[in-house]
Amino acid sequence: MAKIKQIVAREILNSKGVPTIETTVILSDGKAGTASIPSGTSVGNYEASELRDGDDKHFLGNGVLKAISNIETIISPSILGMDATKQHEIDKKMIELDGTLNKGRVGANAILSVSVAVAKAAAKSALLPTFLYLREFVNKENTTVKVPTPIFNILNGGKHADDNADFQEYMVIPASSKTFSESLNMSVVLYDSLRKVLAENNLTTLVGDEGGFAPKLQTNKDGLDLLKRSIETTSFRYAFDVFLGLDVSATGFFQEGKYHIRDKAMPLSSEALIEFYEELNKEFHLLYLEDPLAEDDWNGWAKIYTAISQQTLIVGDDLTATNPYRLQMALDKKTITGIIIKPNQIGTVIEALAVVEVARQAGLKIVVSHRSGETNDDFIADFAVAVSADYVKFGAPVRGERVAKYNRLLEIEIDIKSL
Repeated sequence: MAKIKQIVAREILNSKGVPTIETTVILSDGKAGTASIPSGTSVGNYEASELRDGDDKHFLGNGVLKAISNIETIISPSILGMDATKQHEIDKKMIELDGTLNKGRVGANAILSVSVAVAKAAAKSALLPTFLYLREFVNKENTTVKVPTPIFNILNGGKHADDNADFQEYMVIPASSKTFSESLNMSVVLYDSLRKVLAENNLTTLVGDEGGFAPKLQTNKDGLDLLKRSIETTSFRYAFDVFLGLDVSATGFFQEGKYHIRDKAMPLSSEALIEFYEELNKEFHLLYLEDPLAEDDWNGWAKIYTAISQQTLIVGDDLTATNPYRLQMALDKKTITGIIIKPNQIGTVIEALAVVEVARQAGLKIVVSHRSGETNDDFIADFAVAVSADYVKFGAPVRGERVAKYNRLLEIEIDIKSL
């Protein structure tokens, strides 16, 4: 039995140059796990609280020294000596130490960094890859060990790209029949094709937070046109080998009860916006639509579910925030057919696993996602495989913090063949 012997935390930078926490948990048998925690840019109101210092002289107020101090003075003294394999007990202890609904006292970033580092250290102690170790905490009934289908965000908009478009992510999705290796190859070909299409149309090939291109679009529909054209210039068959998807992040353009998008001269009601989505769906056969309405527009969500959920996956992110209460509301109101899972929205490994379980029992598609402010930590790739997620969202197939996850999935794909 390997016990937690030491916890060391420090301040590092994420992919956006913003401080975050890196925590190392060292066990009594000498094994150690290190975790660094991502941050969101488009952050929903129902996410667990990320603790920041607020000292303008230190990283413009974004420092995490208070959270690190909480690891050293609150968390560490309480969990040192605990059995590292008791993930439930360790996470529960940290939740109790915080004592708030949103982990605002100790900080979700502090708690999650320890939670993930414990899981990694325990996996090493058990001589197991992290994805297989985490499966010990998963209900394995009706699930198989597989690499999920990747969703590639190759055109960035909204808060991820200085508002060059209202919609936040324009995505290409390989057919689920493709292997992960085939899908990754496809994404690189399509990314290069899109670069050429943009250049031919005198549009910028500078990139946004998640590695996707960020051209200035006259309309949101233009983004889908560009993606479709980039597919049609390759050997891949549109809506057969590869499909299109959107993460709209509609809360970002919802003001005073109306939706403001550049495609329409006047602000739109929920009903009018849904009609617009239906028009897009007829033209582009969208496989995937995430956060199409604002996070508190429950009536709108119910209406779009009725309108297009038979053809298109309706996915909650800001709506559900990897939160069991928000998920239950979404199920009760019949609003979604898929859910985004981001461990840092809830704050511990065990709570994220529990939300996956509830969602799976309800028949939802599971989409495990990174954040826009990422690190090179590849834990989320192992987590996605462990829970037999249907899809993963790790951004474009470029930039080190995105590629680290995709390369980890390539490694896991090989490992699975030998199981």
